[in-house]
Amino acid sequence: MKFAFIHAAAFAVAAAGPAFADQVVDISQVDPEMLTSDETYSIATVVKVDGIAWFDRMRDGVSQFGDDTGSDTWMVGPSQADAAAQVQLIENLIAQGVDAIAVVPFSVEAVEPVLQKARERGIVVVSHEASNITNVDYDIEAFDNLAYGAALMDNLAAQMGETGAYVTTVGSLTSKSQNEWIDGAIARQEEAYPEMSLATERLETYDDANTDYTKLKEALTAHPEIAGIVGGPMPTSAGAGRLIAESGLQGQLSFAGTGLPSVAGQYLSQGDIEYIQFWDPAVAGYAMNLIALAELKARAAGTDAGIGAGTNLGLEGYTDLQLAEGANAKVLYGAGWVGVTDENMGDYDF
Repeated sequence: MKFAFIHAAAFAVAAAGPAFADQVVDISQVDPEMLTSDETYSIATVVKVDGIAWFDRMRDGVSQFGDDTGSDTWMVGPSQADAAAQVQLIENLIAQGVDAIAVVPFSVEAVEPVLQKARERGIVVVSHEASNITNVDYDIEAFDNLAYGAALMDNLAAQMGETGAYVTTVGSLTSKSQNEWIDGAIARQEEAYPEMSLATERLETYDDANTDYTKLKEALTAHPEIAGIVGGPMPTSAGAGRLIAESGLQGQLSFAGTGLPSVAGQYLSQGDIEYIQFWDPAVAGYAMNLIALAELKARAAGTDAGIGAGTNLGLEGYTDLQLAEGANAKVLYGAGWVGVTDENMGDYDF
């Protein structure tokens, strides 16, 4: 039987987890069939770097999924953003014989061979922030990456009066999604804001706020005309906020980028930065695990999981999945980002 997905009605979920009010991820719209299984599966989530706020939040979603479904779920990641270390973690999981791996690659190119090995061993693989990946069963993106970047640029342009030089950051030059965000931002600037200009090549900051701070400071020294920053990785919001605060550049150096209230909130409230954009990594982690479980159940039943265009996972931002045009047919995306300023950051407690 094809795996059933909810398309309209709300269901009361009788799951193994805590009450809805205590849950990080709202599953009140998820079809109960998606959360039940006759088997207990082991699903490991491998992230770019452990110990930063973004992936701490993702761990909450992964843990809740285990509670809600009875699956054996956990999250691991290298202590620093390091492609080789992430590959080794995946090798270890293959050796352990896990049933599924959900992965947020630091470098898509680096993980392709080891993910191919995992799939050859019968392990289900689901990725996130990796729209150009090949060796997965599914890739799930929270949104169209180019549109996300364009929205960042629209906000930065408004702050800068649509004129002046700007700089961009990515965690890694091989981080596909972050580079697509910056591609989208630059394309939007070139299309709509001709009096703005890119001052230098995108800065590679390794998902580390201190590196963001240092590289942005160096860029400003080399290019004092820089008046704006588009931050791809979440830590740039903290690195840029610190730089603006310490240098007294409020009102002179603008910022729009990925961030979390828990990381960038103080800089938003102080007026050092004006805008952050994000999606909930807890929901993204939950979505990856939910898709992995669907595929595992389908394989056990000798059928197809039926995950494709129009699929409704029942999770906020993932209610009408679309196929990415021109990409691997397994690449799906939702519509899950929000924009936050000092006025509405109190609505988000992570």
